[in-house]
Amino acid sequence: MSVSLLQLIEDRLTAHRPGRKWLRRFMRRSAVAMILSVRQGELHILMIKRAERKGDPWSGHMAFPGGRMDPEDANGFEVANRETEEEVGIRLGDCASCIGRLSDIRASPRGGLLGMAVTPFVFRLEREVRFRINHEVAEVVWVPLEFLLDTDRRESMTWARGKVNLTLPCYFYQGRRIWGLSLMMLDELMDLVEGRNPLRKVWRRG
Repeated sequence: MSVSLLQLIEDRLTAHRPGRKWLRRFMRRSAVAMILSVRQGELHILMIKRAERKGDPWSGHMAFPGGRMDPEDANGFEVANRETEEEVGIRLGDCASCIGRLSDIRASPRGGLLGMAVTPFVFRLEREVRFRINHEVAEVVWVPLEFLLDTDRRESMTWARGKVNLTLPCYFYQGRRIWGLSLMMLDELMDLVEGRNPLRKVWRRG
C-alpha cells in the first residue's frame, strides 16, 4: 500500500502545476525539504521539531528541514539541499531524489513588507540515513502519512497574536502539534493524494 501511495504521489507531482508568488523575485526567499520514505511497510514524511530559540518566530515548532536563501544560493532547490545538510546532517544528493515541488507559501516573519516566499521541494529517500542534528533542531520525527490523511485525527486550535484570535486546524502526533505553514504544505500534498476532501477545509492563506 505504501509503495503504491508513494508512486501515486510521484505521478501526481509530475502533472502538478504548483503556484508561484507573483512578486517572488522581490520577496525574501526560503525553501524546505519534504522527505518521504517507506518505513516498516508504511509511507512516512520527515519532520523536525525546531529548538527553542529566543527571537526565532518558529521556535519549538514542528517543521521541515529548510531555511532562508543566502546570497550565494542559486535557487530554492539549492537552499533546501543546503539547509537539510546543515540541520539534520544528510546530503540529499547522495541518498534521495527530488520528485517535485509544491506551491509557494507566503510567510510573515518579523519585518518585511512583502513577507517571505517559502518553496517546498518533495524528495523520495532511497536508502537509510543517519541524522546529525545541529543546534537549530531538537529532534527528527517520522510521521506516517496515513495518520495525516485520517481526518478524524484533525483537531482545532486557537492562535492568538495581539487582539487577533484565529481558529486553525492542527494534528497532534505523539504529543507534538503540527500546524501553520507546515500543515499548509501537508494539506497540498494530501490534496494530491486523494483530491479535495470536504473534511479537510480550505484554510490556506497568502
